[in-house]
Amino acid sequence: MDTPQPIKIAILAMGGEGGGVLADWIVDLAESNGWLAQATSVPGVAQRTGATIYYVELFPQAAADAAGAAPVLALMPLPGDVDIVLASELMEAARAVQRGLVTADRTTLIASTHRAYAIAEKIAPGDGRADSQALLAAASEAAQRFVGFDMAALAADRGSVISAVLFGALAAAGGLPFDRAAFEATVQRGGVGVRASLAAFAAAFERASHEGESAVAATEAAGAALRPPQPPVAGAPGAAEPALPHSAQPQIRSLLRRAAQAHAGETLAIVVEGLRRTVDYQDPAYAALYLDRLDSVAGPDALKRELARHLALAMSYEDAIRVADLKTRDSRFERVRAEVKPGADQLLQIHEFMHPRLQEIADVLPAALGRRLLAPGLLRRVVERFTRDGRTVHTSGVRGHLLLHALAGFRRWRRRTLRFAAEQARIETWLADIRRAAEAGPARALEIVRCQRLLKGYGDTHERGSRKYDAVQQVWRAGASAQRIAALREAALADEDGQALQAELQRVPQAA
Repeated sequence: MDTPQPIKIAILAMGGEGGGVLADWIVDLAESNGWLAQATSVPGVAQRTGATIYYVELFPQAAADAAGAAPVLALMPLPGDVDIVLASELMEAARAVQRGLVTADRTTLIASTHRAYAIAEKIAPGDGRADSQALLAAASEAAQRFVGFDMAALAADRGSVISAVLFGALAAAGGLPFDRAAFEATVQRGGVGVRASLAAFAAAFERASHEGESAVAATEAAGAALRPPQPPVAGAPGAAEPALPHSAQPQIRSLLRRAAQAHAGETLAIVVEGLRRTVDYQDPAYAALYLDRLDSVAGPDALKRELARHLALAMSYEDAIRVADLKTRDSRFERVRAEVKPGADQLLQIHEFMHPRLQEIADVLPAALGRRLLAPGLLRRVVERFTRDGRTVHTSGVRGHLLLHALAGFRRWRRRTLRFAAEQARIETWLADIRRAAEAGPARALEIVRCQRLLKGYGDTHERGSRKYDAVQQVWRAGASAQRIAALREAALADEDGQALQAELQRVPQAA
């Protein structure tokens, strides 16, 4: 007679997603139906640098009684020895596959297909996002059965949390010997947010029970949902007219008419977004300069589209004024509140750690004063002493908010600052190089436009990007081909410290 084996369940969830609640529900479900249950957890180091792994083993009480001894249950999942894996996000599902917890001979993998990008993906100089299609394909191929859809969206739609959706999908998957009523009774016994949890549970149960959708079709559908939306094409059916801030102003209406006369289709949509961004960053006169600069370059639509996007980003560079502005906007507090979801009786406080360097302070000062501050001398030594350590600013408090709000108000004097003078000079040099390249053909000009991707952020991030940009600029000014410029740019985006760029510079002569 075969010895009964426990049912082994691994749950991978990030902080705040209710992984502990889900584990508790499974334990309560089992114990309320005559099963023994054991649950353990190993927390990750932070919300997105490492998920918490909850591990649950279930064993029938009747089998233990028949054997005359309690079973010995494991504390951690072992590769190749897990029956059910539940993952709150697609990358966590992929990590479970990578760890060997998902196997084609036994494992049911239940996962949400949405993405919450990892720290390594966010800090990459270029596009560091993992290929979601590849993650979906790996999950589908590795599991005996894969149940995947956007559970975060479904939870939000029902006003609940993803743990309730995962619980509903688990009930529908049929991996546990309990019926739907037993699952729902477990949620009811929890006593907190029962109505919303049951609504999310029911929706997930129906979605996971849906028949007639092949695994391949499910993967393709989930992948399509993960792809970023394409820019709207002006004039196309259903295309919305992009809105500009303070669009009732005559100056704004004039800029929109001017843009519509010079551009069409997708290019116009990007130009309108560029106008919105530059107006929001500075003022309508700055947006007019954006159009002037864009119109100064002749070329095909592909070149104009790329230039429209990258020029807007270049002109709305991040300085301390911009950062302070974004951190004190009402929309930011609303977004944080929506993410944290504090209770009606809870206070939300936002603490910012800031460490402005001497360069960043000089950047927002009038150009002459900024240069004086950066020069060796007593003034520099005094300011450096006070900027040696960072400080915590309570943005949600009156004092901290007023401090940043005052800094954001420096926008009216931005044109006089040291950083503004430096950025405008760099933009004009960049545009001049693009115009010269475009005279011989759009290919080189297009690659020079795209090199703007190297410049982003502020502080150390911007300094590293500037060094890479300068290195690539020397090469294109030496007459490098479009392919050479593209190769150097991608190498520069490959890592933070520029090792890949240095290797590429040494691998091929600069004049190639």
